[in-house]
Amino acid sequence: MNSSSYPPSYSPPTSSMAVVSLVAGILGLSLFPFIGSIVAVITGNMAKNEIRDSRGALGGEGLAKAGVILGWIGIILGILGICGVILAFLIPFLLIALGLAAEGSSLLPFLLVAWA
Repeated sequence: MNSSSYPPSYSPPTSSMAVVSLVAGILGLSLFPFIGSIVAVITGNMAKNEIRDSRGALGGEGLAKAGVILGWIGIILGILGICGVILAFLIPFLLIALGLAAEGSSLLPFLLVAWA
């Protein structure tokens, strides 16, 4: 077969917002937690709208979708992390307030001195 008989393949250019969404989603899970994830969700949705409105002139819907998914994962992990930190600080105080803390605990005098 002669390869010149086939027309050259054409792929539409990738939306730059889709690339920004994917990069922000990756950064939201690594270097810039929570903020990068919010940027990924916002730019990913903007990219999906841009690609849909271009009627085939732009590509990158998979990149935008991946950025949105990574962004939501980062947001959920950030919220769970914040809740975990809050609980880690509240549980000792709740135990002290309820009188359930051990008398010989070395944590109790430290907490009392820190708050005095």
